[in-house]
Amino acid sequence: MKALILVGGYGTRLRPLTLSHPKPLVEFGNKPMLLHQIEALVEAGVRHIILAVSYRADQMEDELRHLEKVMDIRITISQEKEPLGTAGPLALARDHLLEDDQPFFVLNSDIICDFPFKTMIQFHKDHGREGTIAVTKVEEPSKYGVVIYDGETGRIHDFVEKPQEFVSNKINAGMYVFSTSVLKRIQLKPTSVEKEVFPFMAKDGNLYAMELEGFWMDVGQPKDFLTGMCLYLSSLKQKAPEKLFDGEGIVGNVLIDSTAQIGKKCRIGPNVTIAPGVIIEDGVCIKRCTILKDAHIKSHSWLESCIIGWKCIVGQWVRMENVSVLGEDVIVKDELYINGGRILPHKAISVSVPEPQIIM
Repeated sequence: MKALILVGGYGTRLRPLTLSHPKPLVEFGNKPMLLHQIEALVEAGVRHIILAVSYRADQMEDELRHLEKVMDIRITISQEKEPLGTAGPLALARDHLLEDDQPFFVLNSDIICDFPFKTMIQFHKDHGREGTIAVTKVEEPSKYGVVIYDGETGRIHDFVEKPQEFVSNKINAGMYVFSTSVLKRIQLKPTSVEKEVFPFMAKDGNLYAMELEGFWMDVGQPKDFLTGMCLYLSSLKQKAPEKLFDGEGIVGNVLIDSTAQIGKKCRIGPNVTIAPGVIIEDGVCIKRCTILKDAHIKSHSWLESCIIGWKCIVGQWVRMENVSVLGEDVIVKDELYINGGRILPHKAISVSVPEPQIIM
């Protein structure tokens, strides 16, 4: 089987992290976001993965090429000369997708969930039509485009964009299975699969919805990245609790790489991930944060709802909160307060940031 992952472009929503790393290679739960998807696809029987890329294709290829040998798969980079939306990349990769007549997966690279790909492919084969969309339930459907479908068969009837009155609380979860015949509907030009392809498939009775179980999150921006991390750690607690860290000063669900160093009298958690090579000095408190590779948090600092980028240094007695994000190689001097700051890579911060702002 094959899968096309819509890697896309600049990752502007996740800046400043994406100023130095392509978004799919930003670590989520201590491994690149894209690797969560690839591992789940391989487990479901996918052996050829096509990455639709329009930005930093060489860097993506360099980082992922080793996976071909390690996972015994084939990875193809399908590079867009111009952004092609969410449908155009299928036309660009048409020759790869038509190498056989098997159904194929398409998914957005920002998605983190339990990835029920085996269930999806079986559901698709059972209904026998052109397309399957994974849908998920949300609390506030008025913020999204919702999917109207038959609760028994899954057949999709309509899509309603940001409904003001309740019509459904199920939204497109950004994961699809298509039969190869869908490629006849798509031209090689910038096209939206959601707006320019799906409505016609639904009208023809060729599009079905499969409800997701478990957690789901689009982690393409910092606040959702942190929320998704909490959901992911909760899922790990249920499915693979041995992967979580336990010990003195650990509270709740915490993932710590074995190469990280944790000082004395620290309070870590709940909902924290700490990457390889990280150093946490004595007396540090960290809640609901992601600390990326080779960062250094000095003694008695207090961090909550933050993403600390690669190779950053956070000084002594620093307080950071409110979805503060440090890009790569940022230095925060001692005894500062950072409130919702987004700090670009390679900056040295010597004064407090009392209000949310971007530091360039």
